[in-house]
Amino acid sequence: MEVKTSLLDNMIGVGDMVLLEPLSEDSFIENLRNRFDHNEIYTYIGSVVISMNPYRSLPIFTPDKVEEYRNRNFYELSPHIYALADEAYRSLRDQDKDQCILITGESGAGKTEASKLVMSYVAAVCGKGQEVNKVKEQLLQSNPVLEAFGNAKTVRNDNSSRFGKYMDIEFDFKGDPLGGVISNYLLEKSRVVKQPRGERNFHIFYQLLSGASDDTLKKLKLDRDFSKYNYLSLDSAAVNGLDDAANFRTVRNAMQIVGFMEDEVQSVLELVAAVLKLGNIEFKPESRCNGTDESRIKDKNDLKEMCELLGIEQSVLERAFSYRTVEAKLEKVSTTLNVAQAYYARDALAKNLYSRLFSWLVTRINESIKAQTKTRHKVMGVLDIYGFEIFEDNSFEQFIINYCNEKLQQIFIELTLREEQEEYVREGIEWTNIEYFNNAIICDLIENHQNGILAMLDEECLRPGTVTDETFLDKLNTICAEHQHFESRLSKNSKFLTDHSLPHSCFRIQHYAGKVLYRTEGFVDKNNDLLYRDMSQAMYKATHSLIKQLFPEGNPAKVNLKRPPTAGFQFRASVGTLMRNLQTKNPNYIRCIKPNDKKAAHIFTDSLVRHQARYLGLMENVRVRRAGYAFRQAYEPCLERYKMLCKRTWPHWRGPAREGVEVLMADLQVPTEEYSYGRSKIFIRNPRTLFFLEERRRQCLQDLATLIQKIYRGWKCRSHFLLLKESQIVVAAWYRRFAQQKKYKKIKSATTVMQSYARGWQARKLLRELKYQKRCEEAVTTISAFWHGTQVRREYRKFFRANAGKKIYDFTIQRIMQKYFLGLKSTVPSMSPVDMNWPNRPYLFLDGVHTELRRIFHLWRCKKYRSQFTEEKKAVYEEKLEASEIFKDKKTLYPSSVSQPFKGDYLEISKNPKYQKLNSAVDEKVLLADVVNKINRANGKGTPRIFLLTKKSVVLADQKTGQVKASVPLPDLSSVSVSTQSDGFFALRLKEGSASAIKGDFLLSSEHLIEIITKLHRTGATAAADSEQLNIDISDEFLVQFKQDKVCVKFIQAAALKNGNSVSCKRKNNRLLEVSVPASA
Repeated sequence: MEVKTSLLDNMIGVGDMVLLEPLSEDSFIENLRNRFDHNEIYTYIGSVVISMNPYRSLPIFTPDKVEEYRNRNFYELSPHIYALADEAYRSLRDQDKDQCILITGESGAGKTEASKLVMSYVAAVCGKGQEVNKVKEQLLQSNPVLEAFGNAKTVRNDNSSRFGKYMDIEFDFKGDPLGGVISNYLLEKSRVVKQPRGERNFHIFYQLLSGASDDTLKKLKLDRDFSKYNYLSLDSAAVNGLDDAANFRTVRNAMQIVGFMEDEVQSVLELVAAVLKLGNIEFKPESRCNGTDESRIKDKNDLKEMCELLGIEQSVLERAFSYRTVEAKLEKVSTTLNVAQAYYARDALAKNLYSRLFSWLVTRINESIKAQTKTRHKVMGVLDIYGFEIFEDNSFEQFIINYCNEKLQQIFIELTLREEQEEYVREGIEWTNIEYFNNAIICDLIENHQNGILAMLDEECLRPGTVTDETFLDKLNTICAEHQHFESRLSKNSKFLTDHSLPHSCFRIQHYAGKVLYRTEGFVDKNNDLLYRDMSQAMYKATHSLIKQLFPEGNPAKVNLKRPPTAGFQFRASVGTLMRNLQTKNPNYIRCIKPNDKKAAHIFTDSLVRHQARYLGLMENVRVRRAGYAFRQAYEPCLERYKMLCKRTWPHWRGPAREGVEVLMADLQVPTEEYSYGRSKIFIRNPRTLFFLEERRRQCLQDLATLIQKIYRGWKCRSHFLLLKESQIVVAAWYRRFAQQKKYKKIKSATTVMQSYARGWQARKLLRELKYQKRCEEAVTTISAFWHGTQVRREYRKFFRANAGKKIYDFTIQRIMQKYFLGLKSTVPSMSPVDMNWPNRPYLFLDGVHTELRRIFHLWRCKKYRSQFTEEKKAVYEEKLEASEIFKDKKTLYPSSVSQPFKGDYLEISKNPKYQKLNSAVDEKVLLADVVNKINRANGKGTPRIFLLTKKSVVLADQKTGQVKASVPLPDLSSVSVSTQSDGFFALRLKEGSASAIKGDFLLSSEHLIEIITKLHRTGATAAADSEQLNIDISDEFLVQFKQDKVCVKFIQAAALKNGNSVSCKRKNNRLLEVSVPASA
C-alpha cells in the first residue's frame, strides 16, 4: 500500500505562508528564518515558491529527488522548486495549457540557478531518444554561452546576470522538447566601458585571456596580462572559486554543441578582442588654425591591430574618431570632435559593438534550437529577469528595471486574482471582491504615451535646441507635479521643508515596493544611446563576416535620416510584448531572496530579507491569497487524512468522498461559516480551522499509536509464552534422547574394551609362533648359502686370473661411453641449422662416433626446422634453392639477390584500378608482374613495359595504357640468355618456326632478373613436362634474333661510367650491341 504524505507532515515552521498564524511581517520573516536555519530553503505562498539562496550545495537536487517529486501532487511533499516545475510540466503535457515560470529577485538571489534547476528537471522527466536528448542538450548548453557573454561579477553576486532572459521551450503532444526561442532584455552594455569598484566586466573577456591557447591569442593580437586593457577592472580580476580558463573551455564546448561553426566562433572571439583593443585607443587635443580643438589618436598601434581584426581601413576609422557628419535633407555638415566627444564616440562604439554581438548570439542560438516541425507546439516559458532595485544612487537603468517589475507585479496580481476567481467559479463557490493595491496608476505614470515619464524623456531627446537632464526634470515638475506617486522639490507631494533627502537634481516615485529616489544625471544620454552615423558607416565598410550584419544602418545605399528609436522606447515595446505573451499562459512564480550580502552560508540578515520581502510584494501576495479561503483540498485526500477523527468514517468509508467529508465536519462540529463545499474540493476559510483539524489528528494518531502498541505488546507476549512452552518440550525431548545415547555409548565402549583385550591376547600369541617359525627358516637359508658359496669359490678360483683383465676393460669402456653420452646431453648446440658449433671429442677412439653423431644431429634438426614451414614458405625456399642451382658462382648479380624476398606481383595488378583492363585481358593467375625495359636494337635505349608471367605464357604490355603488346606461350621459348656480370639484361629466345618468332627475340632489362629467370625456369619446366626443358644460357656474349637479323650482345666491364654506376647499352654497328657494366658492381 502506498504511503500518503502531505505538506503538513513533519513541517518545520509553516511550509505554506497562507497558513501562517498570526500573519504579520515579523512572523513572516521569523518563519523564513526558522526554515532557513533547518536547510529548508523553499516555502510556498499558495502556488508561489519562495527560494532562499543557501550559498552552498545541498543534497536536495539529486536524481532521487527528481524521481520523488515526479508526478506528485503540488502539496503532497515538502516545498521544493521541483514541485512547481512538475506541476507546470504536467499541466502543459496533460491539460494542453501553455505555461510560464516567472523568476524574480535581486542580484545574487539565485534566479539563474533557479532557472537552471527548472530546465534540468524538465529535461530529466520528459521523454528519451537520440533526437530528444540532442534538443535537451542544446537547450541546456545555451546557458553557459549566454552566461559568459551576459553575466559579470558584482559586489552582490559572482555570477550576476546583467540582462533579462525569457526562454520559450516548445514541446510536442507527448511532452517531449522540440526546441526553444530565447528573448533578451536590456543588456547592461555600459559595463563594457566602465565597472563600479569591486566589480568586473563581462566574463568572456577574462575567460578569453585566461583560457585561450597561445596560438589563439597570437591570432587575436592579445596578451594574457589583464592590466594591459583599459576596459578591464583590475581590483577584482581574479575571483575565488571561479576558474576562467576552465569556463572558457566549457563555453567553447557549449558553442559546439549548440551548433556554432568553427569560423563563427573565431569571428565572435575577434569581435571580443576588438572591443578590448578599442578601449586602449586614447586621444590628445590638437589646436586648429581657426582656434577650435580637435582630437588625435596618441598611439595608433592598437587602432591598427583592431582594424586588422575587423578588416577596416585604418584611415576610415581614424577619421570617424575625429569628425562627425550631420545630414539634414540635402545638406551635409562635417564638424570636428574634441577629446571628450572622441572618447564618447569610442565608448559608444564599444557598447554598441558588444550589445549587437550579444543580440546576434541570441539570434544564432535561436536558429539552432528552434523547433523544426511546423505543427502547433505546447510552450513553457521561463523568465529570468532582474528584480526590483533600490541603490544609494539610482539612475536610468534602475528606472526601467523597476518599471519592468511594476508591470510584472501588475500582471502577477491580475493573474493571481484571475486564477482564484476561476477556481471559485469552477468549484461553485461564491466570489467576493478582494481589496488590494492596484499599481496600474504607477505603470501609467511611467508608460503613458502622452504624459508618461518615458514619453516625456523621448520628447525631450527628440526636440531641437539645448537638451539637458535639468530641462527633463523641469518638464517632469511641470506635468507630473500633482501626481500622488511622484515627488520632487517642486511637486506638490514633496515636503521639501522637512524632507532633506530629496536633492534638486532628483525625483522620487512611490513604487509598489516602496519609494525610490532617481538621479536624473545621464537620463538623456542613456536614453539617446546615440552612435554617430560616421561610426556605423565605417563599421559597414569592414570586410569582417559579422560586422556588416551588426551595423546594417551604415549601408550608404540605405541612408535613413530618421532618428533611431530611443532605449526607453525599445524597452517599453519589449516589455509590452512580454506582458502580452505572459497573459496567454498559465503563470507559475518563483520569488528568489538573498539571505545576506556576504555571499556566505548560514547567515540570515533580517533587515535585508525584510527589504526584499517588501519590494517583492510577498505580504501582499499572502493577503490576496487569504482574502477568500486560506486552504483548499480535494475530497479524497482530505477524507484519507482526517478519517480517523470520526467513528463513522474510520477505518473505511464506503460512500462518495464528499459525503464522508460532510459527515466528518458535522461530527467535529466545525462552524459552517469556516468552510464551504465545492464540486471537487473543500475550502477552509481560516488557518485556525486547519490547525484545529491537524491537532485533533495528531492526538488521534497518538491514541491510535497507543492502541496499536498495546495490541502488539499483548500479541508479542503471548507469542513469546507459546514459544517458551514449545521450546521446553523440545528441550526435554532432546535431553532424554541425549541421556539414552550417552548410556548406550558407555555400554558399547566397555564391550569394545573387553573385545580388544581378548583379540590382543590372541594376536600376540599367534605373533610369537610366526616369529619363531621365521627365525628357523632364516637360519637354514643362511647355513645353505654359506655352504654353496664355499663350494663355488673352490671351483671358480682356478678361472679367475685368466678372465679378470678383459672384464675390467669392458667395464671401463662402458663407463667412459656412459659419461660421454651424459656429457653430450648437456653440451648439445642450439636447434638453428646454421649453428655449426659442436663439442670437442674427449677421447681419440670416439672420433668416428663423434663425427657420425654430429651428422645425425644436424640432419635431425634440419628436419625439425623444415617441419615448421608453411606451404608458401616452402615454395619460396624452393625458388631460392632453384635460383642458387642456376646462378650461384655463375652470375655476379646473384649474391645481392639472396637477401631479397621474391614478391612476385610488384604492381599489385589485381588491386590497382589502373591495371583493371590489363587484369581482365589475362585469364590466368599472374605469377609475376613487374616493369621491365625493352631494349631497342636501333639505339640501345629501353622502353618501359609491363612484364606478366602466367602458368602458360609471358605477356608484355604498355605501362601507361595497359594495352597488350606481345603474348608468348611458354612452349615457344627455347632458352633465356643472361650475362655473368651484375647487370639486369636477359634475352627471351624463341623457337624457330613458332608463331611468336615472327617479330624476333626479346632483349629486356629488369631490376628483379634473378626472380624472373627463376620463375620462368620453374614455370617452363612445368609447362614443358612432355617436351624440352627451358635452357638458361649464362655467357657474356650471345646472339639475339631481331626479325631477319641476328645481333650479337656483348658485355664488357668499364672502370667508371659517365652516368654513375648504372649499366649502359650502345649500338656499335648493325651486328653488335655493347653493354657496359661498372666494374665496382
